[in-house]
Amino acid sequence: MDVQERVVLDDQTAQVAAHRKRGLFFLGAAVAAVGFAMTSQLALNSNFVADTMGLDGRQQGFLEMARESCGVVAFGLLALMAGLAEPLIASAMLMLLAVGLSFYSFVPNLPWLIIASLVWSQGLHIWMPLPNSMTLALAEPGQAGRRLGQISAAGAAGAGCALVVALVLHKIGLPIRPLWLVAAGAALLAAAACLGIPRQIKTPGPRLVFRRKYSLYYLLSFLDGWRKQIFIAFAGFLLVKNYKTPLTTMLILFMCMQLVGWLMAPVVGRLIDRVGERRVLVFYYASMTLLFIGYAMIRNVHILYALFVADSAFFLCTMALTTYVNRIAPPSEHTPTLSLGVAANHIAAVLMPLVGGLLWKSLGYQWTFWVGASVAAASIFAAICVPRHLPRAIPLDDDPGLRANLIRLPNTMEDT
Repeated sequence: MDVQERVVLDDQTAQVAAHRKRGLFFLGAAVAAVGFAMTSQLALNSNFVADTMGLDGRQQGFLEMARESCGVVAFGLLALMAGLAEPLIASAMLMLLAVGLSFYSFVPNLPWLIIASLVWSQGLHIWMPLPNSMTLALAEPGQAGRRLGQISAAGAAGAGCALVVALVLHKIGLPIRPLWLVAAGAALLAAAACLGIPRQIKTPGPRLVFRRKYSLYYLLSFLDGWRKQIFIAFAGFLLVKNYKTPLTTMLILFMCMQLVGWLMAPVVGRLIDRVGERRVLVFYYASMTLLFIGYAMIRNVHILYALFVADSAFFLCTMALTTYVNRIAPPSEHTPTLSLGVAANHIAAVLMPLVGGLLWKSLGYQWTFWVGASVAAASIFAAICVPRHLPRAIPLDDDPGLRANLIRLPNTMEDT
């Protein structure tokens, strides 16, 4: 290679790096704004449905079941969007998220609450696989875990800002309903940020691919959807409904959770790169089993507060599911595989609130968490089946064929 060719190659490499950096910046900004919006939703939701809307455990389970059904619908909608630029899809879905959240400010009863939930939830569930997919496309070879950790930390930072804003506005006397408009505004900002991500990030061909060799990933996603809904649907609801936890306390608890997430996300990302997915997932599900047993047996509300915060720290370990896909699937199948994982996750997320709500109503809330502990324990055995030593994904820059199947960033060798 002569000097002129090396100069041209160095210039192209620098331009690709600049596109990666710009894409990661705007993706981080979008994830931070979505973190603001969705943490507002999570932090306000338990007090809103229990105190303002007056729902019981069965109604709460039915609401969550309806909301999570959007994850299954997203399975088909993503297939219809195959070949479109992922940043544009993300922007459109986040606008839908903003509309649905804004409806919460005036819903009068459960049917209207369900309709509003379906609107924002559909946008959210189509968005859900896109940040991970775009992060994998933009990450440097061998740095997937680190970049996923950084993007996750951006979401945690945005979530922390949401809690500070909500706490301040609540302290000065703003009712809970107008706070939903603040969350909707953050979702609109996220939609705008997505327009700054390079639009060449897309996966050609069908977005939904079922491969028997990925069956373990689908199973882990299904089991994790069941586990996740215990926390989302019932953990906070337990604190508000049974222990009369006020909104101020719930906001402080979520603030502690996001601080833990912001500090720990990069650490967990590096840990996954260092020790592998198997060890992280086994530790994660073992910890969740103990946490759910604690929810079922412990009556001291302050210890339950500690469990509630700890839950968020362990949730970061689910990044290992994404890096597992990066190791077992070629780049052209990242988004389809992640999307199918989201669908499997949400099939469980539809079933669990219904089962949990019925158990809560008929046998008591303890049985809801005992079932969650059983599923978390079963997940340990599934995680043990993850191969201990997986080969790293082939670096994008080392294989022009893979590069063509994944993304086409401007000014690469392919475009010259």
